[in-house]
Formats: sequence, structure tokens, C-alpha cells
Amino acid sequence: MTGQSTHQHHHDHDHGHDHDHDHPKGIRGVLMQIFAPHSHDAADSVDSALETSAVGIRAVKISLIGLGATAAVQVVIAVVSGSIALAADTIHNFSDALTAVPLWIAFALGRRAATRRYTYGFGRAEDIAGLFVIAMITLSAIIAGYEAIRRLLHPVAIEHVGWVAAAGVIGFLGNEIVATYRTRIGRRIGSAALVADGLHARTDGFTSLAVLFGAGGVALGYPLADPIVGLIITAAILAMLRTAVRDIFHRLMDAVDPDLIDTAEASLAARPGVRGVHSIRMRWIGHRLHADAELDIDPDASLEDAHRIAHDAEHQLTHAIPKLSSALVHAYPAHTGDSQA
Repeated sequence: MTGQSTHQHHHDHDHGHDHDHDHPKGIRGVLMQIFAPHSHDAADSVDSALETSAVGIRAVKISLIGLGATAAVQVVIAVVSGSIALAADTIHNFSDALTAVPLWIAFALGRRAATRRYTYGFGRAEDIAGLFVIAMITLSAIIAGYEAIRRLLHPVAIEHVGWVAAAGVIGFLGNEIVATYRTRIGRRIGSAALVADGLHARTDGFTSLAVLFGAGGVALGYPLADPIVGLIITAAILAMLRTAVRDIFHRLMDAVDPDLIDTAEASLAARPGVRGVHSIRMRWIGHRLHADAELDIDPDASLEDAHRIAHDAEHQLTHAIPKLSSALVHAYPAHTGDSQA
């Protein structure tokens, strides 16, 4: 055979399954369905691009409402009490809630079909929205740090310490629920931006607990505990910022988990008619994976056989790799003496 066979496969997993599971009922069941949708496997992926974008939009809507309500309660208490630690936490909560807006826009754009100009579609808007998340986290750290230092140099008396402590508990619970929901959905659909936003909420939840500790310190006669906790909050935000920057940078640089490449190579090499895997490349575009592979096949295979091998390889690949949206496989005749794996 001379030349090559190239075949592209766009795959939308759409399999019906009948499972007999007992699901929680009553109020607990309703809460589970809202904040922790059922999945038969932790590695299960939501299937079509339209469906995953719809799931992402629902996630940002729910998290926007949850964090908005949490921040609204905290801001009232912060104004009344004058707590800088609570003010820092509230600022972070509001910025965290606002990051849902660009993510919402990005998921909506991602549902648009590819054009002759944007041939890969608009999924990259999701990664760009991740940059906004990073910017908001950075702004939160700057404001919280500035206010903490200012209050450390010029202490202000805190009133209604009990209410401040209550606000810290409310902040923790509200943020932890949203964080769990965001990261679960983000990992389920493969969205680095949504996972980063979930980390943002989780860090804010733990810093809300720090507000509680700060209020306790003030109640015990240590007024500087409040701005000191504000500095701890700033450090926690910066630690979370590092993780978010790393994840978004990896997406923008088309980095993938090497284990995915290993799995893809093993899956392709095991296909009948494949002598070796010459190369394989993957990239994330938003929350969908795309693959491009070159296979070495029997040089005596006909063009029809080469096409069948490429098609079968692509079908196998889209089942072996979660969240793989499309695969392009090139089948080349192997040269005598080649020993590629």
C-alpha cells in the first residue's frame, strides 16, 4: 500500500444504562440532586458538548446564587461589627460569586458551532474565563492584605463579636457547599476553569473559619487577632492562587496528563493490524479533549483495510479516554525493520 489513510471521528457518548440503585429520598435526596448529582462512577463523563456546557451553566447559576446569598449576610454583619477579617472574607466571597459570570458566558459561547474562522469552535473561551478567575483571586489577596495591614497599624474596636463568629460559620458552610459542587461538576465535565473556581470557594470557606478564630481572639481580649487573621486569609488566598494559575496555565499551553497519553498508546497499539504508534498528541479545548495520532500498519494492507483500522482505532480511543470529543488517526504503511511502540 502506498500513501496513508486518515479518518476523523467525532464521538458523543450516548449510551443507555439501566441501573437499580437506591437513591436518597426526602429533603436529603433533593439536596443531593442539586449539589451532588448522581454519578455511577467517579470517572464518568457527561457526554455531548452541548450537554456538558449546559451542566456547566447550571453549576455557575447555582453557585452564583449560593455565594451571593452568603456574601449578602456577611456584608451586613461586617458593616455593623467593623471586623476587618470578616470584611476581607466578605470581599473574597463577592469576588468569588462574580467569577461565575464570565464562566457562564464562556459555557454559553462553547455551545456555538465551529466556523470557518474558529475551526475548533469556541471552547477556548472557557480557559480565557479562567484568567478572569485568577485576576479576581489576585485582587482579593491585594485588598485583603492591604486592609489587614492597615488595621494592624491602626486597630479599630470590633463590636458584636458573637455575630462575627456566626458570620464566619455561615461563610464556611456556604462556600464549602458551593466548592464541593463546583469541583465535582468541573472534574466531571473536564473544566479546569470551573475546578479553579471551586478551589477559590473552598479556600474562602476555610478563611471564613479563620474569621471565627479571629472573633474568638477578640472575645478573649486580643484585639490584634482580627487583623492577624486577615493576614492569614491573605496567605491562604495566595496559596490557592498558585494552584489555580498552574491549572489554567497547563490548559492554555495544551498540557495533558501523561497517563492519558500512556492509556491512548496502549489502547491503539492493542488494535488488530496496528504495528506501532508513531505519535499521539492531545489538547484540551475548554472541557473537551481532542487527539491526533499516527499509526504504523502492515505495508501490504489495502487502502480499504487501512481505513477500517483507522476507524476502529478512533472508536476504541474515544471509549478508552474520558471526555475525548474527537480523534484524528493517520494510518501509514510501516517500513521494514521499524520497531516503534
